[in-house]
Amino acid sequence: MKPPAAFPWNDVMAFGLGRLAWPPGQFWAATPREIAAALKAHRSAEAGVTDRAVLSALMAAYPDS
Repeated sequence: MKPPAAFPWNDVMAFGLGRLAWPPGQFWAATPREIAAALKAHRSAEAGVTDRAVLSALMAAYPDS
């Protein structure tokens, strides 16, 4: 049986710190679920489609003040 692949830390850090421009404190405070949601939203945006559930989650996480 083949061992599982190592977690792609370099790719995840490049996405969070680079593409999203999250400061290190925000990146390291983010949960894996939050990073996955950001990645899903980013992929949807690249495809020209925004998933309503992702948009609602982002709106709830970052409400206008």
